[in-house]
Amino acid sequence: MSELISADLVDLDLSAATKDAAARSLAERMVAAGRVTDLEGFLADVAAREAQMPTGLDGGIGIPHCRSAHVTEPTLAFGRSAAGIDFGAADGPADLVFLIAAPTGGDADHLSILSSLARQLMDEAFTGALRAAAEPARAAALIRGEQPDQQPEQQPEQRPEQQPEEEPQSGPQAASRSESRSESRSESEPGPEADGPRSADAPAPEPTAPEAAPEAPASAPFRIVAVTSCPTGIAHTYMAAESLAKAARAAEVELAVETQGSAGFQRLDPQLIAAADGVILAHDVEVRDRERFAGKPLVDVGVKAGINRPAELIAEVREKAARGPVPAADAPARPTAPMDQGAETTDGFATRLRTWLMTGVSYMVPFVAAGGLLIALAFAIGGYTVDKAPSVADHFLWTESASWAALFFQVGSTAFGFLVPVLAGFIAYGMADRPGLVPGFVGGAVALTVNAGFLGGLIAGLLAGAVVRAIQRVDVPPVLRGIMPVVVIPLLSSAAVGFLMFLVVGKPIAALQKALTGWLSGLSGANAVILGVLLGLMMCFDLGGPLNKVAYAFAVGGLANPNPGSLKVMAAVMAAGMVPPLAMALATTVRGRLFTRAERENGKAAWVLGASFITEGAIPFAAADPLRVIPSAMVGGAVTGGLSMAFGCTLRAPHGGVFVVPLIGQPLLYLLAVAAGTVVSAALVVLLKSLGAPAAGTPGTDAPAADATHPQVSTHREVTTH
Repeated sequence: MSELISADLVDLDLSAATKDAAARSLAERMVAAGRVTDLEGFLADVAAREAQMPTGLDGGIGIPHCRSAHVTEPTLAFGRSAAGIDFGAADGPADLVFLIAAPTGGDADHLSILSSLARQLMDEAFTGALRAAAEPARAAALIRGEQPDQQPEQQPEQRPEQQPEEEPQSGPQAASRSESRSESRSESEPGPEADGPRSADAPAPEPTAPEAAPEAPASAPFRIVAVTSCPTGIAHTYMAAESLAKAARAAEVELAVETQGSAGFQRLDPQLIAAADGVILAHDVEVRDRERFAGKPLVDVGVKAGINRPAELIAEVREKAARGPVPAADAPARPTAPMDQGAETTDGFATRLRTWLMTGVSYMVPFVAAGGLLIALAFAIGGYTVDKAPSVADHFLWTESASWAALFFQVGSTAFGFLVPVLAGFIAYGMADRPGLVPGFVGGAVALTVNAGFLGGLIAGLLAGAVVRAIQRVDVPPVLRGIMPVVVIPLLSSAAVGFLMFLVVGKPIAALQKALTGWLSGLSGANAVILGVLLGLMMCFDLGGPLNKVAYAFAVGGLANPNPGSLKVMAAVMAAGMVPPLAMALATTVRGRLFTRAERENGKAAWVLGASFITEGAIPFAAADPLRVIPSAMVGGAVTGGLSMAFGCTLRAPHGGVFVVPLIGQPLLYLLAVAAGTVVSAALVVLLKSLGAPAAGTPGTDAPAADATHPQVSTHREVTTH
């Protein structure tokens, strides 16, 4: 097995000015070492991960990382920058940059090493030694954990650093690290005495959380169980675990951490959970088996909060525990879908309703992309009569393009058939967690049966979530709690939602849907233009947020039963959604001095993003200067939407941007509408930035732009597949 890092993968004089340039510089070293097979493909995977969440950490650290099919073996490249590089950390640029590359399906031992490095980064002695290293070979040795007094690793899944920094392995630091390791692995051992077998690698001088039992004396320390997880499961997962462990030791709190990462998922011992006084969930993906923590005082945050402010989280969970026990029946009602994290139980109803709807739309989008593009491809190959072709199960000729077109159309139509059930199911999921899925899907299917369509799916999802939440609040005997989520809740909620959809609300919604479809079919003249303007404003207001998604979902819903009006709506929505990133790209090209260096770099990428109908390409600009960028984008989007409707442009594909121009009715006029809106938006941005006083770090400077997160950035990635 090759070394994770070698001297040729270390650059102690990294001169890159941006995070993209830093990733490219370090990735080129990986390519030269034979660790990466496709530079551009790998960098695209790195950029996709970076778009989910900035990878900068407090303390001057940047950890761009990803899992990629272009990586031959787990690899780490290290760069040290004198000037610092902005990776989006709250405390400023990073001078230590670690590019972590893991292969898709990489082996557990190597992934465990990568996760161990993430833990080391929480150690100031380790990062200090890297800042002082004079030779690349020395830095590589530190990262590999090679020290003269290092002892052989006893367990391959444990942290390999012991100690990579300049300190000897004995002493308080080593003891404290051993305690952290035993805490994070405690769940893998049976019974309350889980500490015994793990004491072989480095015995802890003090009792750790795994030794605690429910019958501990009243004077026992406060006990917390925690779960950490991040989208790739390589870095943030383990850094959050280490940061929480250190804060727990400082606060004299017993902590057991379950890391749901790439190096394995080892469940917390049920007795530890039962004995815990509180729970911390620091995660950016759904916590698996969350119901285990029902009834415990809970703090639910993103994974970076676990890294950057662990002491606050511990104090918060202690404060919640002091208020008294939490009713177990209430706990599952807390949203747990990936895009729901960060929502507080004190949020208003409008905020929670928006979150629930966004959950359903976000899960629906991949079905839209797959089904819609397959249908568009079928039309491109076989023409618009392909929908009349017989079933390919009965008639398929391998050498006929018409048969392939029919195949693509029928597969795409099948995928489209899931839109309403998936929408309803995951709206209910956003409201009531996994128990909401069954009644939600049932309600969505009933909506299709009664021809209630997209609106019926929305209502069915909300009804399903409400019914499940009501059932969860019923106080049931302990003997029945085990069968509630498996039998009772699905049975009762499905029956209730089916009754409501079939006999109460389904038919009125179907009538409304029919009237709406008829109105769209008859759109012409001024009415069509006004609708196009409204849709353009919605697409550009929040650049991938709730209003953008509502407009997009409205357009996609019309493709299920296409007619001239619905095809015009789809064309207007996609045209308007292309405008914001294209406008920002144009503005940075014609008046680059008004933008920061980072914004000018983002402007280059925005050309491609806008042409591909990825509205979120404008988010970095809106986050840095919302009062100038967002109104400008809305005006341009309104112009484009109105012109598209006025020109009578149509579109049968739900996504694709300029790449589906052959499927657009009136393609030249369509491109003219997009160009007009782009020019209007770019001109307004340039004008407003020229007239307005430059804000700190914006026009006229070369300082890196703040990588602020747009209010809707937590959900915008799903729309990049629109």
